[in-house]
Amino acid sequence: MLVLLVTVNIAAKYGPPRTGLVAGPLVAAGLILLGRRAGLTWHDMGLSRRTLVPGLKYAVGAVLAVAVVYAIGAALPFTRGAFDDVRYHLHLHAALLTAFVVVPLGTVLLEEVAFRGVLHGLISRHRGAMWASIASSVLFGLWHILPSLRLAKANHGVGAVLGTDLTGQVLAILGAVAFTAVAGLLLCELRRRSGSLLAAAALHWATNGLGLLITAGLAAFRLA
Repeated sequence: MLVLLVTVNIAAKYGPPRTGLVAGPLVAAGLILLGRRAGLTWHDMGLSRRTLVPGLKYAVGAVLAVAVVYAIGAALPFTRGAFDDVRYHLHLHAALLTAFVVVPLGTVLLEEVAFRGVLHGLISRHRGAMWASIASSVLFGLWHILPSLRLAKANHGVGAVLGTDLTGQVLAILGAVAFTAVAGLLLCELRRRSGSLLAAAALHWATNGLGLLITAGLAAFRLA
């Protein structure tokens, strides 16, 4: 499973455009089959129908909470720079397509199924829930090494704080790994409380998708 995830991560970074959009759903389905063959139940993977309603309630709350935090961050001058990321200076159509298609299918689906679903279920069965949360979150942090290689140069807020030289780039990568590992723990806790991957997936999408939309909106406003 880990070899497959490393391969997909590299392919998404260095392969043809939209590789992740195609590979994400396919690999997620393959991982679910792998989990079932290993003896995991739908509940073990956070995919039980019994927890769908609690998961939906947590999902709505998570999206609203992120929306409020992002709105405040975008409104305050000293935090607005965090949304200045050249990777997401997109036109309206491209921003909507990325937020509502690419992010959920190419990013959230695979990462939630992999880290909070199958991997969490496998480790939990053999080592317990605490180790499952810790191990899957550490691996989730390491998963973000490749996507954060240009973070210091692409995000003006990060570059202004850490610098854009080699040291700044290394610090940005380490910071991204640490931040996403901690975020992984939060997502695991949300999945545990709700019993559903839906809650974690909603928070994950809101963090990425809403951030992208705000970033694109602010960039368009500055250029207008």
